[in-house]
Amino acid sequence: MPDLSLRTVEVTRYVIPLREGGSLPALVEADDNFMYVLKFRGAGQGLKALIAELVVGELARQLGLRMPELVFVELNEAFGRTEPDEEIQDLLRFSTGLNLGLHFLAGAGTFDPLLLDVEARLASLIVWLDCLTLNVDRTARNTNLLMWHRELWLIDHGAALYVHHAGAGWAAPKPRPFSQVKDHVLLPQATELPWADAEGRARLTPAVIGAIVALVPDDWLQEPDLSPEEQRAQYVQFLTARLADSATFVAEAEAARHALV
Repeated sequence: MPDLSLRTVEVTRYVIPLREGGSLPALVEADDNFMYVLKFRGAGQGLKALIAELVVGELARQLGLRMPELVFVELNEAFGRTEPDEEIQDLLRFSTGLNLGLHFLAGAGTFDPLLLDVEARLASLIVWLDCLTLNVDRTARNTNLLMWHRELWLIDHGAALYVHHAGAGWAAPKPRPFSQVKDHVLLPQATELPWADAEGRARLTPAVIGAIVALVPDDWLQEPDLSPEEQRAQYVQFLTARLADSATFVAEAEAARHALV
């Protein structure tokens, strides 16, 4: 089994809120002297968004895609006391404990699909990952892609795995179309999807998926009727079943791409 781990850091300075979307992430400095984009457990999407960020981000890394380092971030309750903005004060108070941070890519720019071409295999692998994980949030309106040192980096996967919000039985193996692939910002360049499918299936073995899901802290797994182990098993079950049926979502993506031509 792969030896995967995330470092844990502690917030030493709250720098500035990043008012993007509904989650109000923030730029913070940690005790390792690095800056992180902090995703809060107390944000509107809740702990499941952090689980999706962690699992899909590490799946991307195992596929060889560029992802900022993910770290667990401890937030002390004291940070909420001096914040003058009441909304942010509440967010900080509700987020005391273990959160998730992405290493801040200073100077990175937002990917512009009208100005930049993406190589076919890279585009195909990103589209394949987003189909696997039901990531609805990689569109031209919100690419969740950054250009940093002339390379493409993936960010923000909290909207992926959206079925885990559906309640009991969400992970049961079943045919699950992903029609939203038609809106994927990189779909026109994704001409190597069969290659991406073979590459993805070779890299994301059951052992790799299990090791990634094992990173999810017990504290984030709060379904009242299931143990943390049972909840992790649901994620493994869902991902392995979807991977086994990858030919279906690859065909769907191919059809959507041809419809664009």
